[in-house]
Amino acid sequence: MAMIGSLETSSPRTLNGKCLCGTVRYQVADQFRYCLNCHCSNCRRATGAAFKPFAGIERTKLRVTCGEDRLLIFGKESPHDAHCGNCGSLLYSLVREAAFVHITLGTLVDAPSIRPSAHIFVGSKAPWYTITDDLTQHEEFA
Repeated sequence: MAMIGSLETSSPRTLNGKCLCGTVRYQVADQFRYCLNCHCSNCRRATGAAFKPFAGIERTKLRVTCGEDRLLIFGKESPHDAHCGNCGSLLYSLVREAAFVHITLGTLVDAPSIRPSAHIFVGSKAPWYTITDDLTQHEEFA
C-alpha cells in the first residue's frame, strides 16, 4: 500500500461470488454499509432457509462478470430479486429505489470483512427456528 503522509491510498478489496452452478458470477467491493439476517417470509421462501443473511452496498459497487444474460429477475424493475436462470440461486436483491443491492452472503466465494449485526423481521420468523446468538432482534425492519 502506498502511503501519502499519514493517509493510506489503496483500492478496496474485491470479493467474488457465484451461483450454485457457476453460470452467473459477480464481483463486489468489500465496502458493505450494513449486514443483517432477514427472517421475513419472502426471504425464507426465496432462499429455502430460516433466514437470509445479506449485506447492503451501493449498486455501482457490484459487477456481474459472467452470465448476466442468464439472470432471472423476479419482481419489478425496482425492487427485484436476481436469480440464476439456470440453477435458481438468489444472488442479490435490488432495493432502496435501485440505489443499493443486498448481496446474499451464501453466494460469496470470498469472506467479507463485515458480519451480521442484527436480526430483522423476527416478528414473522419461522416458528420452528430459534435464534440462539446475542445479536439485536427487531420485530420488523431495523
